[in-house]
Amino acid sequence: MKRLALALLVALSAAACERTTPVSSAPDRAPVVDGAGVAASASRTLAAVKARGALRCGVYPGLAGFSLADPAGRWRGFDVDFCRALAAAVLGDPNRVVFVPLTNDERFTALKTGHVDLLSRNTSWTFSRDAGEGVDFAGVAYYDGQGFLAPRDFDLQSASDLSGAKVCVQSGSTSELNLRDWFRVRDINWQPVLAPTLERARQDYERGVCDVMSADVSSLASARATMVDPGAHVLLSDVISKEPLGPAVRQGDPGWTDVVRWTLNALILAEELGVTSETADRMRKESTRPEVRRLLGVDTGYGAMLGLDDAWAFRAIKAVGAYDEMFDRNLGRDSALKLERGQNALWNARPAGLLYSPPLR
Repeated sequence: MKRLALALLVALSAAACERTTPVSSAPDRAPVVDGAGVAASASRTLAAVKARGALRCGVYPGLAGFSLADPAGRWRGFDVDFCRALAAAVLGDPNRVVFVPLTNDERFTALKTGHVDLLSRNTSWTFSRDAGEGVDFAGVAYYDGQGFLAPRDFDLQSASDLSGAKVCVQSGSTSELNLRDWFRVRDINWQPVLAPTLERARQDYERGVCDVMSADVSSLASARATMVDPGAHVLLSDVISKEPLGPAVRQGDPGWTDVVRWTLNALILAEELGVTSETADRMRKESTRPEVRRLLGVDTGYGAMLGLDDAWAFRAIKAVGAYDEMFDRNLGRDSALKLERGQNALWNARPAGLLYSPPLR
């Protein structure tokens, strides 16, 4: 808890350039829930965020493309953009966010004790986390899978060629567990080189402490982009797991889960409907499509179901753009990572991906 409190104080100090409203560092109480499992009143977390005037968002301490503070102290990345979209939806200002960097060991404690309002970081949605950690996943923001990063000079064709290899991996992560399962099932001898953080695993790999590095493919692409010679390293074609990554919230506050879930859905739906940060104003005035009118708050009554006004999704889209704008800027063609959309393409794209929003109606 001392480490967590220190991390929060550091985050509050570093966030001075992100926002101006004073923010209490005291954790929020868990929502009161009645015997039927239904929130006894409107979302306590939503009320606390509004009263505080800022959203407290737990992020990874530094992962290029997803969450990384630039030299000026401003956080950037795909996960960071989602926090800003949520702040715009709830508070009307995408800059009213305090970013709290959290390690793997700290993240769930920080969330459950109310030190942050959500986690927007590379956290995989798994059974044990959903059913056993006291957290809920509001949706899937990025479909990922675990892979391998290897020196190009090794000329590896497949992870099946890794017999006897030393593999750098973050200790205590799902990546470590996946590796143990994968190698055991295939009866391949290997040697884990465990690191306390993903950054340390990257450093060990780059120094030659291990032969290959294993993590989520997005994390490996991020790690490669920060290396001295990114072109000297290749991602193997093998993907050995499913890693659905998405925002996590405390259990017991379904109203807040809905706010987070539908902000994510709104960004996905915006891409499907052709709404962008640049076209949102015009389409709000001119579009006759019922789906667009509901999304942008022209047809009223939908925001009230979330405890928000009708322009909540319009503000989120204006702040960070539709899903494809977020992806391209941070992870795709306009970024250093140059990741393909792949499974993160829309369900009706060609080729089709897995990205899909339920109807907003």
